[in-house]
Amino acid sequence: MNEVKIIDQTIKFVKKELQNAEGGHDWFHIERVYRNALLISKTENVDRFVVSLGALLHDIADAKFHKGDETVGPKRARDFLISEGVQDEIISQVIAIIKNISFKGGNKEQTFFSKELNVVQDADRLDAIGAIGIARCFNYGGFKNRKLYDPKVKPNLKMTPKEYKNSTAPTINHFYEKLLLLKNKMNTETGKKIAQKRHYFMEEFLTQFYGEWESKF
Repeated sequence: MNEVKIIDQTIKFVKKELQNAEGGHDWFHIERVYRNALLISKTENVDRFVVSLGALLHDIADAKFHKGDETVGPKRARDFLISEGVQDEIISQVIAIIKNISFKGGNKEQTFFSKELNVVQDADRLDAIGAIGIARCFNYGGFKNRKLYDPKVKPNLKMTPKEYKNSTAPTINHFYEKLLLLKNKMNTETGKKIAQKRHYFMEEFLTQFYGEWESKF
């Protein structure tokens, strides 16, 4: 099994599959997560091939773009990996990453753990915070035609997973319901260090946002 060739083929496959994807979940998102994962892997004892495949395929068919169906992504990834002759054991690890990487919301507890998942999960979460995280958040909010902010609609930190998935709340609420929570959910030391800086940037943004909203400055 030529791992380098498989990675190259995976990149081509993902680029093709996501060529018309929403801007926050397109190939460039995958590429950033992939780079983040490789960076974090330098200080973690993990299988970099599994990490690479997990990062590249983690959003191959995000459930929110498939009527909430969480089986589409794992199936599409599995079919591709089988076609490339990837070993069953590796496929199983990659599929486990895809199934468990997402922040489910609604205070749902994670039940699967692995060092490789830790790395890819941190890499994905880093792309959800900081400057790019803010850009992705508002891009998706616009894609769903949501309000920027409504002072009357307060963030809900007690949602069930189903309520979280179906939420239509203003985009600013998502900061409190997900983005600002991620700093304390990082798994690796490298992830935690990067997340701290990006978290601070989001806090500064929110201060500026509310100030401008209220015409204070």
